[in-house]
Amino acid sequence: MDMDTFRSVLTEVLREELGVGELPLGGRWQGGELILKPGKEGTADKRLPIETFFHKVVMIRDKLRVLEQRINGHAALSDEDKVAMQQYVTACYGSLTTFNVLFADPVRQGFRGASGKED
Repeated sequence: MDMDTFRSVLTEVLREELGVGELPLGGRWQGGELILKPGKEGTADKRLPIETFFHKVVMIRDKLRVLEQRINGHAALSDEDKVAMQQYVTACYGSLTTFNVLFADPVRQGFRGASGKED
């Protein structure tokens, strides 16, 4: 096996194990645009492709999952510390459930807070 093939296989395995990587945007949003309208008169709207925004949401989700794994696997943290830190990560997930509407499969790919439900 050459080095490029090895890297490709390793990357795929890590993405699967950590639950990170590319995710499909919900069909109704493809090609869409996010428009932020300021409340101040005379200031311009901010527009960006919804795919760009969705990619950033997915990156946050992926980084939270990696943080979770690192907390759970950290040898120097006590179980109590791990639980305390995990509660903050879960609270972050709960704050992000609003964005589940963007995921093609929000139940499997989206955010879940402490209640285990999406918003």
